[in-house]
Amino acid sequence: MADLVQVLHRLPPTEDPNVIVGTQVPADAGVYRLRDDLALVQSVDVFTPVVDDPHDYGRIAAANSLSDVYAMGATPLTALNVVSVPKALSLDVVADILRGGSEVAAQGGVAILGGHTVQGPEPLYGLAVTGVVHPEKLVDNRGARPGDLLVLTKPLGTGIITTAHKRGVASEHAVQRAVEVMVELNRAASEAMVAAGVHAATDITGYGLLGHLHEMLVASQVAAEVTFDAVPILPEVWPYVAEEIVPGGSLNNYTYLTESQRAVTWDPTLTWAQQIVLCDAQTSGGLLIAVPESRLDLLLEELAHRHVSTRAVIGRVVEGPAGHIRVKGR
Repeated sequence: MADLVQVLHRLPPTEDPNVIVGTQVPADAGVYRLRDDLALVQSVDVFTPVVDDPHDYGRIAAANSLSDVYAMGATPLTALNVVSVPKALSLDVVADILRGGSEVAAQGGVAILGGHTVQGPEPLYGLAVTGVVHPEKLVDNRGARPGDLLVLTKPLGTGIITTAHKRGVASEHAVQRAVEVMVELNRAASEAMVAAGVHAATDITGYGLLGHLHEMLVASQVAAEVTFDAVPILPEVWPYVAEEIVPGGSLNNYTYLTESQRAVTWDPTLTWAQQIVLCDAQTSGGLLIAVPESRLDLLLEELAHRHVSTRAVIGRVVEGPAGHIRVKGR
């Protein structure tokens, strides 16, 4: 996280007045105004396999790629496959990956127009996604306000479970549950938050819940309180955390937030295991939504109406040092 922030700060700022969201702030996607009532939203994401099944891998990667556009309250329309293929990889496996991605894209109403393939040392797959949004209906991570409540739409723990899977110790049930979470599109949650009228949102991916919340808070110049007992967590993670089976990315997130930035104050009753789960690097995680308290019931109703099963109120935005998070036990 720290390295990426340093790189972004070195990039020259764009002078194009039609750029609504660019590299000036960490954001889920770039946004470019085409006219007063229409803007393009663009994002790209690729990663190495997190599960053994190539079809599931394709589904997860596609859902993850679309998530950045959904997090902006936008509608993805088209996508391009981005693939790196090792020389020894079977073409049948590549076909299964692409088939999985195509199925999830179709589920979201997204047309895959083609793509680009290179030969590399390990498999990589994802989508370059283009969507649209009305500029006045754009939701980004800069609008959180004191008093907003924080709502999370998927449980945490997929990073820990997929790491346990890579080490050959995860149960079939745990892996299947993680896959179910990761392939679920954030389309319904995005539509719900737009209908409810929220202040800010982001999707939870590699920086973990607290990492992405920290970005939102810095961008919005506010702080937050999170209640650990309110955070949805896959119960299958706890045996693996007890054995310290944790992704390197999750450990990096924890170090960055607690040591480098000193951005988190932990309730003294919380164990290291409980703390690290809140920093767990997710793949295709849920949306984290900042909603005015007066619109909370409407948001929860819209989520329920669209069959979003996880709709947890996990905390509140407060006044305080920009980016700071206080984690309470209960």
